[in-house]
Amino acid sequence: MLMIPASRENVYTGSPLDRLSGQRDDAAFIEAQLADEAALFVPVWRSRSLMRGVEQGQPEAVLLSRSGAEAVRMAGGPWAFLGLWEKRPIFAVDCSHTDDPLPLLPPEMGAFSDLRGVAGLLPEGEASVLAHARGLMHWRVKHRFCGVCGTGTEPRSAGNALACPSCAAQHFPRTDPAVIMLVVRGDHCLLGHSTRFPNVKMYSTLAGFVEPGESLEEAVRREVMEEAGISVGLVRYHSSQPWPFPASIMLGFYGEGLTEQIVIDPEELQDARWFSRAELRDPAAHGFALPRVDSIARRLIEDWLAA
Repeated sequence: MLMIPASRENVYTGSPLDRLSGQRDDAAFIEAQLADEAALFVPVWRSRSLMRGVEQGQPEAVLLSRSGAEAVRMAGGPWAFLGLWEKRPIFAVDCSHTDDPLPLLPPEMGAFSDLRGVAGLLPEGEASVLAHARGLMHWRVKHRFCGVCGTGTEPRSAGNALACPSCAAQHFPRTDPAVIMLVVRGDHCLLGHSTRFPNVKMYSTLAGFVEPGESLEEAVRREVMEEAGISVGLVRYHSSQPWPFPASIMLGFYGEGLTEQIVIDPEELQDARWFSRAELRDPAAHGFALPRVDSIARRLIEDWLAA
């Protein structure tokens, strides 16, 4: 029963980019891409993405041309080569050091907005590219100094790596694995409400970070036991979702609930309940809300309901 395939790709997946990782260290190649008149730049400002149409509910990414991005690039923030999109070079460039980035851009180019609020509405491929740029630029901004000796780092591999000129340590973008799971018992599933949720009525799947020396299945069982006191038996993989908020990948699972009595950890959850399929199909009528549509949590719930 837990072998439930993903019905479609998760938001932030399906990248249209050819990352060309093998050519990042070719300085002549990267210079040629930067000089290409067809090159496009994805600006990031304090973890926000440049978009237009957000207020109208029809968001789309704003990618700057080579000339349009000149002022942003000259401002000296981190940048990185992301790859090719339909043979056009794509670069990320960060302008977080300036209090107001809009004067650096051509007029009427949109505004910087939180990607999470609109990702599910973006045209195909755009959410993935904006998430890629956001995650990589967050890492660049937060890792300016060597974690070994404290010396200022220098970019390598077209901005996709950092090197320490003092101790020669190499640093690469970090992605933290987190498990997210829908625990199922009979015709009911387990959902919890965290005090951190912005929606006071929302109930979602349980989740947590993988610890050192721990398998993914072990992480699922540990997190569910810690947060809700439920023993989990069989664990089956469903799908994954990049979640660069700031630097995670969500690994989705279904888990077999072996026990029924819930004992919550009040530091993690305010409440947890077993919900029936009927309740999940009409949450508003039962006084709760489901996670937003761009989340893997919502996909786990929807695919279980359809199984």
